[in-house]
Amino acid sequence: MTVVAPKLTLERKLLAEFDLVISLDEVGRGALAGPVAVGASVMDAAGARRRVPEGLRDSKLVTERRRPDVAARAAAWVQASGVGWASAAEVDEVGIMRALGLAASRAVQSVVDQGVATANALVLLDGNHDYVSAVHPVPLRVRPVVKADRDCASVSAASVIAKVARDTLMAGLHVDHPAYQWDRNKGYASLEHRDAIRSVGLSPHHRSSWAIADAPTLF
Repeated sequence: MTVVAPKLTLERKLLAEFDLVISLDEVGRGALAGPVAVGASVMDAAGARRRVPEGLRDSKLVTERRRPDVAARAAAWVQASGVGWASAAEVDEVGIMRALGLAASRAVQSVVDQGVATANALVLLDGNHDYVSAVHPVPLRVRPVVKADRDCASVSAASVIAKVARDTLMAGLHVDHPAYQWDRNKGYASLEHRDAIRSVGLSPHHRSSWAIADAPTLF
């Protein structure tokens, strides 16, 4: 199957109206352990005229071996980038959708801290639901777009940046919790991960409010 490379068609259209596009995509929404992460990438009109980095795709379409290089080139390509996080404890406390909103708000704040102004910016969000506006303390213009991570290059950049950051974090947590094999499954519901939960119980990094033992195996 031929994978079509993402383009900047929508971003260029939006940048005729807005100074900046802040693109967001989440990683780790369906995991049993670890935080949920939201990547942010910032594009202006000048940047949107630059060539899309070779190999940039939605993170799910890039092999694990190639992702760090693609993420590094994506971060160098956009005007600013960052990752926001919501912990497993926050997922338990407020639910996954509000936790996504917290992570997204923190991702936006991470680029604001780098000097990005949101006054005339549009937030381009992968998906069909705006989970950012209800959480972020400053009003934002948010446009959810289904399959934006596949079709919009700036959202693909946010996707792969967040994926590499979260995978790196989970591999680090694996060192102290090797039974769950997070270096391989990154906190998702593999058979080995679920077997380890039954054998040794939950770690502090698990989303304990979820029906973990009976969660569907994702791969």
